[in-house]
Amino acid sequence: MKIIHSQSNSPTFNLAAEEFLFSERQDDVLFLYVNEPSVIIGSNQAIRNEVDLAFCAENNIQIVRRMSGGGAVYHDLGNLNYCFISNKTQGQSSLSTDFLLPIVNVFDTMNIPLEIGKRKDLWLPGGFKISGTASHISKNRELHHGTLLYNTDLDKLKKSLFVRSKNIEIKAIPSVPSTVKNIRTFLEEQNYEAYSAIDFFQLVIEKLRYMFDLENISSFSEKEKAEINSLETKYQSLIWTFKK
Repeated sequence: MKIIHSQSNSPTFNLAAEEFLFSERQDDVLFLYVNEPSVIIGSNQAIRNEVDLAFCAENNIQIVRRMSGGGAVYHDLGNLNYCFISNKTQGQSSLSTDFLLPIVNVFDTMNIPLEIGKRKDLWLPGGFKISGTASHISKNRELHHGTLLYNTDLDKLKKSLFVRSKNIEIKAIPSVPSTVKNIRTFLEEQNYEAYSAIDFFQLVIEKLRYMFDLENISSFSEKEKAEINSLETKYQSLIWTFKK
């Protein structure tokens, strides 16, 4: 297992990087990244049923379609994204929730108890969701990624993902709304130290590095960055984003 921490906050770059790691490499990778304000929609979703396009335009919130299924999510600089990519293991189901165990175990070391939900999501005590996940599976590889809401702007999250009128005739995967809470709010309620987002993310990354017994955190080579940049044009394309 290698851990790669993206130095980019561009959602199109980071989604292209996920595809690159999935399609062009054969090793096991945990890819970690933080995006600028953006709405990331599932590959089979109808964008106009999921996103308030006017609100996003007015607030410079980018809309990007990802390669995996699942529902729409809001990203910003207060949200850490994790992506586990690996070769399939014979006899092990790709539908298992085992990929979430490293995240649960790391949070347990910080006295933050997380529960794995029915939709492979993560919940704080009291029924508050902090992590929605989605997957992309091929013949030989599997990708599972999710969010970690630490200090996200929840007002913008709700407004960007609220659509008053939906076209139910469009065949698409709808999002399932959930009650969310920031991890920072939970820490403050427990009188724990409330880190800045950058410090908290660095703490989580270091704990994951220690868990996987790694000497360092990896980065992309210049050659890999160039290949990712070529893939990025797909995620920047309005044809791809508005295909539904």
